[in-house]
Amino acid sequence: MVIKRWENLVEMFFDQAAAMGDKPMLHVKRDGAWQSLTWAEAAHKVTLLTDALRAVGIKAGDRVVLVSENRPEWLISDLAIMAAGAISVPSYTTYTSRDFLHICENSGACAAIVSTKALANTFLKAAHQSDEMTDVICMEDPGMEQRINAKIYSWDEALETCSLKLADMNLPPVAPITRDDIACLIYTSGTGGAPKGVKIHHGAILHNCAGAANILMPLGLKKNAFLSFLPLSHAYEHSAGQFLPVSIGASIWYAEGLEKLAANMEETKPTVMVVVPRLFEMLRLRLCRQMEKEGGLKAKLFHRAIDLGTQRVKDRSSIGILGRIENIFLDLTVRKQVRKKFGGRVKALVSGGAPLAPEVGFFFAALGLPLLQGYGQTESGPVATCNPAHAPKMHTVGQVLADTEVKIASDGEILIKGELVMKGYWRDVHTSDLTVVDGWLHTGDIGKFDEDQYLIITDRKKDILVNDKGDNISPQRIEGMLALEEEISQAMVYGDRRPYLVGLLVPDAEWMRGWARTNKKPNKYSELQKDDDFVKAMRTALNKVNANLSNLEKIRRFIIADEPFSVDNGQMTPTMKVRRHIITDKYGAALDGLYKS
Repeated sequence: MVIKRWENLVEMFFDQAAAMGDKPMLHVKRDGAWQSLTWAEAAHKVTLLTDALRAVGIKAGDRVVLVSENRPEWLISDLAIMAAGAISVPSYTTYTSRDFLHICENSGACAAIVSTKALANTFLKAAHQSDEMTDVICMEDPGMEQRINAKIYSWDEALETCSLKLADMNLPPVAPITRDDIACLIYTSGTGGAPKGVKIHHGAILHNCAGAANILMPLGLKKNAFLSFLPLSHAYEHSAGQFLPVSIGASIWYAEGLEKLAANMEETKPTVMVVVPRLFEMLRLRLCRQMEKEGGLKAKLFHRAIDLGTQRVKDRSSIGILGRIENIFLDLTVRKQVRKKFGGRVKALVSGGAPLAPEVGFFFAALGLPLLQGYGQTESGPVATCNPAHAPKMHTVGQVLADTEVKIASDGEILIKGELVMKGYWRDVHTSDLTVVDGWLHTGDIGKFDEDQYLIITDRKKDILVNDKGDNISPQRIEGMLALEEEISQAMVYGDRRPYLVGLLVPDAEWMRGWARTNKKPNKYSELQKDDDFVKAMRTALNKVNANLSNLEKIRRFIIADEPFSVDNGQMTPTMKVRRHIITDKYGAALDGLYKS
């Protein structure tokens, strides 16, 4: 299959829709049953919504905010905004009214498309305060009893009524769009401060689609099904989970949510999933705990499948004839059952957005689930590198995508060049000029290439801790190792300009319940946090990690967090990355205190 060079994302979609016709494209579960929308039906709805947007006055270059959970209407809205020549501004469903107001004011958006009543109630408070917001289309009835500054349309009204106004406007079906035109403003997740609007052009996403398709090509590009569950407002899911499947004619299934992901995988039987490392860490822990509970021969075979499978992944020739025979048996028994939990058809699980611990990669690969780690940033479309399916290296983020340049600066910083690089930050020329210099994106990440030109990420430039002796220490590596222990759910390492490292730990909720029951303690977080025996059990888990760390990296002392890091309390991004500055603001004094007592 040859990936065509399209001029823009809208052209790509309509081209694919014409070729695929009545084949199912978008799938969503409603009223307990999966419902499908064909390519032709999706194209018709995109056309109607495009007409509606232009009828209410949306023109080339206008910004339109999109606030919705993952669903068919998300793709339809995103493409309709672009087809009108406007710029899509995806926003997280977890945002507060204050967050939405920042997005509206910073982007200068004049319109918005919002999904549920609950989201509308939050967003419309911001829309009312925004001077430039004039029109809001609601997918579901917002139940508004009071007028606001913007005019509100229902989804059906927009599709059926507003589009009729176009009759006398004499406009072309789709606005003229080039690869250099801005497709969307994707706001950064805010791990280091206020979110910035990244100007991503059509060519950047098309470049990503072509590069990712080349990675998947050996696995087969026909009859693929993607299960979409990461927020589509994130550049990773937006490009790899939405436009990549469009580019190869794949179907998209929208998960009902993280809590129903396991059931959805079995029902939808995806071939490709775009995922973040934190999900795999949780799934790995869940599978291991399930096997430990069952015990006996089943647990022994499971662990043998992991041990022998890991050995096979690292060096296929090392397992010998007897090992290969044993592996065949484990493929037909243990691995088959595990793969069934993922739907039984997975070709690739593509991980990105944060560092993946090699142990996690080997675990899933050993169970017959190919896990391919990639790398990039919102500012690079976002994918710049990915492990090839035929020869992944778990400690790396793979090889550079086609038509992309990556080099390592003198200080170790990773620099990226190519059509995938953003057009800058919205209304922030100064930061744009500092970030993209002579066409090279300065990522702020530190890395190196191995002998086979696989890229290895060592840390974030600004996250590197420098102790009082001037030694550089990678906190993310240590945090990843801590989170693999069954007792520890989350961790943050602290100690810049200090003589040694200390840590902030979040206990695993399931392990904590079991520990409290076994030790006849109350299962109350606030009490266990201060319980000497509980703290000692956490120290034991920490010591297991310390045993595999150098003296510079060891965590000498720690405190237990008051609550888990979450999106709701602002301590994690929607893609489950730690927001260090927020956590440090809350716990900085207590962590500093560990150096005094």
